[in-house]
Amino acid sequence: MKFLNWMMIPLAMLLFFSCAAPKIGILSPEEVPLKEFALQGSYKEKVLVISVRGLLSNEPKFGWLRKKPSMVQEVVSQLRKAETDKQIGAIVLKVDTPGGSVTASDQLYHEIVSFKARTGIKVVAAMEDVAASGGYYLSLPADHITAHPTSVIGSVGVIFFQPRFYGLMEKIGVAVDVNKSGANKDMGSPFRAATKEEERIIQNLTDQLAKRFIDRVVKYRSIDAAAMAQIATGRIYLAEDALKLRMIDSIGYLDEAVNKAIDLAGLPQNAKVVVYRRFENPNDNFYNTATSTESTDKLSMINIDLLDNMAVMKTGFYYLWPSAVSN
Repeated sequence: MKFLNWMMIPLAMLLFFSCAAPKIGILSPEEVPLKEFALQGSYKEKVLVISVRGLLSNEPKFGWLRKKPSMVQEVVSQLRKAETDKQIGAIVLKVDTPGGSVTASDQLYHEIVSFKARTGIKVVAAMEDVAASGGYYLSLPADHITAHPTSVIGSVGVIFFQPRFYGLMEKIGVAVDVNKSGANKDMGSPFRAATKEEERIIQNLTDQLAKRFIDRVVKYRSIDAAAMAQIATGRIYLAEDALKLRMIDSIGYLDEAVNKAIDLAGLPQNAKVVVYRRFENPNDNFYNTATSTESTDKLSMINIDLLDNMAVMKTGFYYLWPSAVSN
């Protein structure tokens, strides 16, 4: 009987929080269709604001009770919806990310380039706290790049992450036996030190991916060779220095980015500014980054975002400024 009483406590807490937090639906977030919500303006012509925030990944995130769409899926879903609306004349990408995997960064870059080619819609990238590495990479195709006065920009290049366990395993007397078909078949194994040949191969791959990034910067930005050599070191810059290096086009606030998008697209000054959400948000404005209301997160006392980031930071190549990963 005492056991049953103890079991009732967590059940009662779950019911309480479920009742207190509205909008807990049966459908997972990616199954709820995106809807348009107007934030300001009255004309039929529209500027769509899309938030690109957090670690760039093409893997779904997992909440307390259900999974959430990946960053790539979420952004592409909004681009696809915008493509069907002939009244949308411009898009503002609100970029606040340290980057992410090379592939996720490149997928978003490709989707933005393809979207512009298909629609002719003007795109403005508005950088916020951080637009580093993959965040800068995906912003390159924009017709105008603006940054908040305090934005951190740059980290152009690639980094390879590879966990190592062999030192710990030796201390606790654990070993892993491997039979392999070729000398490099278990290259990157966390259970042994890399050979000189393996280090050379990984560095070669890293250099190739870095060149891909640098070539994109050269393609879209009018940066001289001396400045490009400095940028290619992978360092970060504040907005004012990034402007001097021609990495960005202007410095300003989000409302100014919206106005720039309106001007580039030739829209009325009172054009409607809209967002796509899955649920309505009270007192909504374009500083809101969420497309979904995830009330189930209130049930967790663990930083779910941190666990998500740890989960996707597997061995691999990243266009990422590691110091800015959420913690």
